[in-house]
Amino acid sequence: MSSDPRNAISKAALLLTEAQVSSPQVDAEFLLAHVLGVERNQLTSVNQISDEQLFEYENLVARRANRVPLQHLTGIAYFRHLELAVGPGVFVPRPETELLVEAAIKHLKTVSSPRIAVDLCAGSGAIALSLALEVPGTTVHAVELSDDAFKWLTHNVVDHAAKLEAAESHVIVHHGNAGDQSLLSELFNQVDALVSNPPYIPSEMIPRDPEARDHDPAIALFSGADGLDVAREVVVVAAELLKPGGFVGMEHADVQGESMPALFAAMPNTWTNVRDNLDYNKLPRFTTAVRSVGDGVGR
Repeated sequence: MSSDPRNAISKAALLLTEAQVSSPQVDAEFLLAHVLGVERNQLTSVNQISDEQLFEYENLVARRANRVPLQHLTGIAYFRHLELAVGPGVFVPRPETELLVEAAIKHLKTVSSPRIAVDLCAGSGAIALSLALEVPGTTVHAVELSDDAFKWLTHNVVDHAAKLEAAESHVIVHHGNAGDQSLLSELFNQVDALVSNPPYIPSEMIPRDPEARDHDPAIALFSGADGLDVAREVVVVAAELLKPGGFVGMEHADVQGESMPALFAAMPNTWTNVRDNLDYNKLPRFTTAVRSVGDGVGR
């Protein structure tokens, strides 16, 4: 027995629509492509699926209707030009972060090789690998605290080893706290760009989307009463690591478009060109600044 894949996709998309999944048609197609082992754009050439494939597909669709993240079901997250392995225990990279990465890449391309960059709260490695692969001749130090996420980070760096070698870039992973000023002390005043997508949700706030609320690790989401505990530490570490003229960029919640820049403004003689930036939906999403030629942190 076999089934028409178009009918299967239509039924799946309807079920996902009823479950209020934000992209039901796209998710239905990605899940079937995953089951069949083909690319999504190759589904049009598939004329039938077996009963076994249909059974597996319907099980995955049911789990997606229960708001298990699509990326956990397929084991893959797409970010810029990357295909990353993800799963339980690691934050799934979001499209909004691509603009933060774009700003860092723009700066790094103005710097002569070899370049040094840092990714604090590296998660899956989406930011670190993007910087290293899109700006050849860059060494990125990626720092991650979570044991589970660190495994995914290491896995993805190994998976991209050949591409990193071709780009003459490196990603060096560090298992530790982003706020630990001693962790990368050998890089003081040597870093060209530092980027971070830290946890930034206030501890009492409940994420709207079930995918984040029920499946993203809490360590990657929550950061104190105002959501800025880790960000405060990152600002200090960035000031220590960056060379004069170095770039820093940090993501934040859309309600932190004033409070995040204020962290930089509170350090006189340390930062210049402090500005906040919008995401694809024109919401405040990340703060950028440039290290000044000041004589020390907060002085």
